[in-house]
Order: sequence, then C-alpha cells, then structure tokens
Amino acid sequence: MKTSDFDYHLPQLLIAQTPAEPRDSSRLMLVSCSDGSLTHKTFRDLPQFLKAGDVMVFNDSRVMPARLYGTRATGGKIELLLLNRLSPGRWQALVRPGRRMQPGVEFQVNDKSGNTVITGEILEAEADGTRIVTLSDDERLDDVGIMPLPPYIHAPLADSERYQTVYSNTKGSVAAPTAGLHFTPELLDDIRALGVETAFVTLHVGWDSFRPIKTDDIASHKMHSEHFCIDEGTAWIINQAKAEGRRVISVGTTATRLLEHAASLFEESNPGEEGVLAASDGWADIFITPGYRFRVVDALVTNFHLPKSTLLMLTSALAGKELLFKAYQEAVDQQYRFYSFGDSMFLF
Repeated sequence: MKTSDFDYHLPQLLIAQTPAEPRDSSRLMLVSCSDGSLTHKTFRDLPQFLKAGDVMVFNDSRVMPARLYGTRATGGKIELLLLNRLSPGRWQALVRPGRRMQPGVEFQVNDKSGNTVITGEILEAEADGTRIVTLSDDERLDDVGIMPLPPYIHAPLADSERYQTVYSNTKGSVAAPTAGLHFTPELLDDIRALGVETAFVTLHVGWDSFRPIKTDDIASHKMHSEHFCIDEGTAWIINQAKAEGRRVISVGTTATRLLEHAASLFEESNPGEEGVLAASDGWADIFITPGYRFRVVDALVTNFHLPKSTLLMLTSALAGKELLFKAYQEAVDQQYRFYSFGDSMFLF
C-alpha cells in the first residue's frame, strides 16, 4: 500500500467552515460493512440503528487553548502550538519562525493589556521540526492561549465551546475528537434510554490528526505518541461486552486508536487471560492500516477525513478500502460537508 492509494478529489466548497446548528442536525451516512449499502439520514436518527446492550465509547478529552502568540526576548513576533505536556512547565511544540526559534532562545507571552503572563525558553530542536520548550506558568494558558482550529478552517469561531464535545472533561488536546461534536445532551439521554451503555476514555489528540504523511511508503510513517487513560469502570464495561458478544461502538478514530492500542498491550502482556484490555494509562502510537485485525471495535461513528491521512487509512481498515471510497464518492456526489465541522458516517 502507498499513501497515494488513499487520495481522493474533494471540492473545496465541501470543507465545512462552521459547525451545524443544532449539533445533531448534521447529516449521517450509514455504511453497512456486511452488505455494502449506503443510507442517508440525519445524525439525530442514530438511535434508530443502535440496540440495547451496545456499548458506545467516547473520548472525553478537552481541547486546550494551545496556540500562543508572543515575542522573542531580542524582539520579533513568534507563534507556538503546544502539542504535548511532557511534565509541568515542559512541552513539545511547533514554532514559528522555526529558523529564529533555536535552543537557548527566550520568549514571552503577553495578555491583551501587554502584561507578560508567561515566559519561556527553547530547550531542544527535534528531528521532526518540533521544539521542546519550557513555560514559566502553564497554569495560565487559559489567560493567553487561543483555540487551535485546524488550518483548513478559515471562518472565525463565534463560540469556542462549539469546538468542544458536550461531554469534554479532561483538558489536553490540540484538536477536537470531532466525531463527538454531533452529540447533544438530549441525544445522549435518548441513546441511554435504549439500554445502550456509554463509557468514556481519554486520549489527548495531538499533531497527527492534521500532520500530512510525507512519504508514499506507508510503512515508513511514524505516528507521534498521544497520552491516554482508561479507568477500571470503562475497562470492565468493555470486557463484559466483548465476553457476551455485544457490540462495542467507538465514537471517533481517536477512541478507536486508544482501545486498539490498549488491547494490543493487554494481548502482549497477558497471554491466555480473559478480557481484551485493562485499566491503564500511558502513550499510544498505534498506526492502523488496512489488514489490521480489530480486537475491540465492532462499529465506528466518524467524520469524513482528509485525503492521504492516517485517519482515512484507519477507517479503510475497518470498512474495507473499496467500500469506504465508494461511500466517500457518494458523500461528494450528495454534497456532504467534510472534515472537523462536517457531517458523519456510521460504519457498522
């Protein structure tokens, strides 16, 4: 397989610039992996295709105000996009201008009144272009940080909460787990009323959600690690469902990557033991491509992803590349909205 095998043509006008209002009014394409059928619905119709005993797993990570604007101590404007908090006050970040932001460079970030709120220094320059930086007071990011919308969204966001899921809880992502943006509190209540169990995991979405694959050789692409956590209650719910043959439905590719990474760890460290995963936390860097054997996820709610992206490869692995690309062509033909604020599909 090559990266170019996962390319498709998308008219620019289909890239959603604003979120649907209300959230659950977005369109929903049902993609049957068993018979290949495609059906067009609205997202609020999703409960019609769920059943008692299903388990839906949501990523409750919350987007942090990760974009910072400041100045170098010697003068000149700079920009940082914080990617991962490595330890208190120590971060991995993307920086601009890169040539001016080398190890030893000091900088400051001011509030709207011009008062210095955070000072920092570049510690290391990594091979992939990122930097390791220190921040004097990263507890004050809310005072000066800006919501980091993806580069393909050019319209201003009137309400920053529209780039958060209604169940977001643990701050740490630089991009929203966008499949969850379609859910409302009322829709979640309707789903639970059916007897569907809801469970929550945390995976802090990092740079790889929008980082392009730079090589045509898929095997040479390395995923960046993203911090995750699965608690005891969620692990028990998922293990019970798998043992009883009930569906585990992942809401989003980020939750999928987390669950499958945890299952791989469990399989390696607990051979022959019952269950598919255990409560755990750590760093996930699993890269799922067609041919992968899914251990946990039976069905997936997801948005429409960028051409030649790791997310498109993951969804192709679950649905099959031929069927998925058939669905994408149908979405283009039917004028679906794509990417973060776009419409959704349910692969089952």
